[in-house]
Amino acid sequence: MNRIGWIKMAAGAALFAGALSAVAQPPAPSDGIIGIANIALRVSDVDKEVVFLGKLGFEKAFTTTLGANSLEVFVKVNDRQFIEVYSRDNPSQPLGWMHVCYEVGDLNALQKYYASIGLAATTVRKANAGNLFSTLKDPTGNLTEFTQYMPGSRHTLDRGQHLGTDRISNELIGFVMPVREVGVMMDFYTGLGFQTEQSGSTVHLAAPGAPDMRIEISRATAGSQPQILFPVPDARKAADQLERLGVNANRRDKIVFVRDEDGNSFVLLETGSKG
Repeated sequence: MNRIGWIKMAAGAALFAGALSAVAQPPAPSDGIIGIANIALRVSDVDKEVVFLGKLGFEKAFTTTLGANSLEVFVKVNDRQFIEVYSRDNPSQPLGWMHVCYEVGDLNALQKYYASIGLAATTVRKANAGNLFSTLKDPTGNLTEFTQYMPGSRHTLDRGQHLGTDRISNELIGFVMPVREVGVMMDFYTGLGFQTEQSGSTVHLAAPGAPDMRIEISRATAGSQPQILFPVPDARKAADQLERLGVNANRRDKIVFVRDEDGNSFVLLETGSKG
């Protein structure tokens, strides 16, 4: 090879090396997605929804005023997980599922990695509650949120408080999300760092930093809607507890289905032996 050929080859190698270096390394599992921080619902009546969730044993932790007629209520599942309840500003806003927010170990590192692979996560900023925050739109246009809990935030200062003794479950384990294009959403979640396993028209998602998290995406059918999943030690006891509180609980063997007044679906999965 002549001198010019070697120079061209060296220049090409340098460009290739530069392209590789521009792609950040994926963060360690403990710095990536480590759990679900919250799931947000828009409801027709915030007060009624808080009462309903209270019957499940989940207590209101704090409230944020978003505008003159707009509220965001944080209902606590445990010290790291919440159900966010949003009011409806006007009748045109759809009710039900709004977004999922994942807890992240190092949000700046994760956002930098996403940017390097072409995912347009917003710049990390501090949210009103005091935690670090970033968002990303999924292929359907809906938001996926990411947060890192920070010292002094409202969530952190509430630790050890508002933990109802009669909580139907102590954990929000995951959700089932019906989508129109399973393959497109599977690619999206793979980019987020999830491991995917497909079984027919259902895809099971696993995050290396959150091995107990259970998320499924499935092909949408008429009337299908998201389901929020909670583990319980005994499905029969859970159903009986809810029925005593006036909550209509539909038990099918080891699964209990519950709906609020807007039709949002809460699913209790038996995970332990009956006592």
